[in-house]
Amino acid sequence: MRAIGKYIIFLAKIFTNRENFKVYRQLFIDECMLIGIDSLTIVVITSTFIGAVSAVQTTYNLVSPLIPKYIIGTVVRDMTLLELAPTITAIVFAGKVGSNIAGQLGTMRITEQIDAMEVMGINSASYLVMPKIAAAVFMYPLLVILAGFLSIFGGYIAGTFLELYTPDEYIQGIREGFKAFSITFALIKSFTFAFLVATISAYKGFYTEGGALEVGVASTQAVTNSCIAILISDYLLAQLFLG
Repeated sequence: MRAIGKYIIFLAKIFTNRENFKVYRQLFIDECMLIGIDSLTIVVITSTFIGAVSAVQTTYNLVSPLIPKYIIGTVVRDMTLLELAPTITAIVFAGKVGSNIAGQLGTMRITEQIDAMEVMGINSASYLVMPKIAAAVFMYPLLVILAGFLSIFGGYIAGTFLELYTPDEYIQGIREGFKAFSITFALIKSFTFAFLVATISAYKGFYTEGGALEVGVASTQAVTNSCIAILISDYLLAQLFLG
């Protein structure tokens, strides 16, 4: 409870006594590059192969001749939009971006750069963390949209290349019984996960104490706690919107 209370106070510190928004403009662009653009490679690889594996394994388990093959496209679509694209990508996102945020802020803390900013009267939490949160909330939903497309496309490539089904069957399955709210739900998840990863990682890095060893510990804790928060919020959002 003490850690949760300190985390909430940290969030309040970020969003109060802010600098002028013009100050954050270039910082926001820089963070978008670091958080979004630099994560493209790992997101592309992960999502494409997740979609391919989902399609192959779904085909392997559908052994009944009474089940039409287009169902595979429907299963891959729903798995991707409801769970794989937002959640699995969020865990990868936490591993790459979360550890980077915690390591960067932790290094600034132990080298007394944050203390120097506070001596100059700058709200260091707002100046350093708010651009990271804004960039994460802005860029991560775009990564989820890309991951969803590539995952479904990966299933298409894998299935047609291995001749598990025809392209027409897969596309029919994607269109069958489509619910537009699935996309909305995936975006709701993406905003939530991005906020959790950015704030938890920043909190762990901002309050690092000690030396270089503690920076590594803070980065590890940032990833671990972010993944736990992602899974808990994933269940709560599913229960709230789909339960």
